[in-house]
Amino acid sequence: MKFCEKCGTYMQETKDGFVCRKCGNLVQASTANGTIATKKERPPAIYIVDSLEDESMTVSQVCPECGNGEASRWVSSVSGEHAGIRRERTIEHFRCTRCSHSWSKPS
Repeated sequence: MKFCEKCGTYMQETKDGFVCRKCGNLVQASTANGTIATKKERPPAIYIVDSLEDESMTVSQVCPECGNGEASRWVSSVSGEHAGIRRERTIEHFRCTRCSHSWSKPS
């Protein structure tokens, strides 16, 4: 990182050296303090996709949208405190196997 000696603005790195974006001052690579760093190649992106099929089971449940009688079911838990009273509850989640509509019911 280098700053312009004339105006103090951050200088952009180029193949010839450093160029000031504001005033155009050019500092040659041979006279610049330090060395010019080359861009490192990034590793390829990794995408993680969660699948509900691994965590859920198919149950007999009527979809409120399309009326299909089969849905995937999974359970989550919620805990919290209000007025000094700790409360925990579980929630059943469903997803229709036909239209993918999701809904939930407190247990």
